[in-house]
Amino acid sequence: MRTRLLPLLITLMAAVLLTLGFPLAVSVAAAEQQRLVIDRIDDTARFAALAQSITDTVPALDERRLTLATDLEVYASVYGIRAGVFYRNDLALAKAPGTWMLPAEGEGRTAFNEALLGRRSHDPPQVWPWQDGRVVVASPVVRDGDVVAVVVIDSPTDEMRSRILRTWLLIAVGEALAMLVAVGAAVRLTGWVLLPVRVLDAATHDIAVGRMRSRVAAAGGPPELRRLARSFNEMADNVEDVLEQQRAFVADASHQLRNPLAALLLRIELLALELPEGNEEIAAVRTEGKRLARVLDDLLDLALAEHTEADLQLTDIVPLTAERVAFWRPMADGKGVRLIQDGAPAATAWADPVALSSALDAVIDNALKFTPAGQDVRVTVTPGPTATTVVVADRGPGLTDQELERVGDRFWRSTRHQNVSGSGLGLSISRVLLAAGGGSITYERHEPHGLRVTVSVPRELPLTP
Repeated sequence: MRTRLLPLLITLMAAVLLTLGFPLAVSVAAAEQQRLVIDRIDDTARFAALAQSITDTVPALDERRLTLATDLEVYASVYGIRAGVFYRNDLALAKAPGTWMLPAEGEGRTAFNEALLGRRSHDPPQVWPWQDGRVVVASPVVRDGDVVAVVVIDSPTDEMRSRILRTWLLIAVGEALAMLVAVGAAVRLTGWVLLPVRVLDAATHDIAVGRMRSRVAAAGGPPELRRLARSFNEMADNVEDVLEQQRAFVADASHQLRNPLAALLLRIELLALELPEGNEEIAAVRTEGKRLARVLDDLLDLALAEHTEADLQLTDIVPLTAERVAFWRPMADGKGVRLIQDGAPAATAWADPVALSSALDAVIDNALKFTPAGQDVRVTVTPGPTATTVVVADRGPGLTDQELERVGDRFWRSTRHQNVSGSGLGLSISRVLLAAGGGSITYERHEPHGLRVTVSVPRELPLTP
């Protein structure tokens, strides 16, 4: 969620900064050019005042003409700006440099024609830093209400463009710094907003895998998310209470039924003494009674497994597995099944030895039940990067795709194996015991026929809720 929210916030803040930065850059360029134009207007007004009293019909004023020409030359040499006073017929009263001619077209001609109408030329078009443009300003020389000449100043823009570019660089640096600050603020903001969500997600995952005591710790974030966290904790408390009541009921019911059932089985045995030997009805009743006793025992084990916390220890899985294989080998030999262990010589993991032993007992027992004589059951221990696995592969009839989806459910047994002894709770108890310590159990086909059960325990200590 953070990877989606953070780019959105950064994009919006970048758009805001660019929206503010572009008008600022344009206004800076316009202000620099306006300052240049105002300076040139002041210069044209000064030259126009000098040229106003100069006429071709008054020889005594030749000294003024010389003064104007000298000022224009000094102006051009100092500032590198072309300037001149031109009559209406384009002839020059004075100009600098001497080789400069009034252009026949372009901005210079446009400004000259506007000044002939008795007004200062309009502001020239904006010159940008990447353009090699010039700024032309023209002012009329008016005598007795008539325009007798025009002062034209053709100014280079190198310095102005340099100033604009430097200012733009400062704006860009400011935008970059503001963007960094905005990114930092966005990271902190998203972290603050999503912290309760991450905590809630972690607690939800813990509850989903069976750690019912996990709760959402008090954290920052918006008030709505904090309120959601409190509501989640209340919901988890209620769910845990309901499950605890359910577990207590199952445990109490199975425990309370054991004594009456034991008494009933004893009475059945006493009745069997009075009946003829080999009576089928009493044998069936005895079998069903024993099956009911086994179901009650498994129910009690399941209730205790769901209520007991895992005692995790760093355990070498290989000798523990070898111990369980040795325990079940006499039963395998009695059925004519080869029970084989192979794999790594050593493999450590964090596991509850008692819970793992119980799970392996259930899996190996299940494999031996369905493997015919002459076949083998192979137990393989393999260390991995994150988990150590114990794979029990048999050569029994296996399961269909639909049955693989249901194997491990409570009281579920395949319709093809109803005649095999069992309560349908052994694998369910194994799954609960393993989940309490961060382990898991999965099922898949063992080609060409058979079932492959994989028991996984973590190699790193799981985080306790």
